[in-house]
Formats: sequence, C-alpha cells, structure tokens
Amino acid sequence: MADCECLPTCPFFNDQMAEMPSMAEIVKQRYCRGSNVHCARHMVFRTLGLPAIPKDLYPSQVERAEKIIDAAR
Repeated sequence: MADCECLPTCPFFNDQMAEMPSMAEIVKQRYCRGSNVHCARHMVFRTLGLPAIPKDLYPSQVERAEKIIDAAR
C-alpha cells in the first residue's frame, strides 16, 4: 500500500512533530504508511474534508474523531 495522500502536507507532522523526527517516523509507520484506516485525522478527512481536521487531533484519538464526525452530521 502507498503512503497516505495527506502525509506530505499533514500539519500534525510538519508542525507539531517537526522537532521530534524519530517519534514522528514511528507514528507515520503505524498510521500513515500502508493502511490509514486507524488514523483519527484521516477518518475526519475522509468524512468531513481537510478543513474539519483540528490541528491538535492526534492520529491515535479515534474516539475524538468519531465525536467530531457525529457532531457534524
């Protein structure tokens, strides 16, 4: 599988994780490379679009992503 289409411009990695490249790479391997179905950011992106993703939403915050999606419906 290919990398997530959002990865090159993802503000989570380019802003919040810019100072932690080793940790960012671990998170990218888990959520961005290959399947991204478990990434909270991508869940919001798929359902509501890029503008709806909170800048402080971590890839692991699936429950928060589900609340964001439910609130928008």
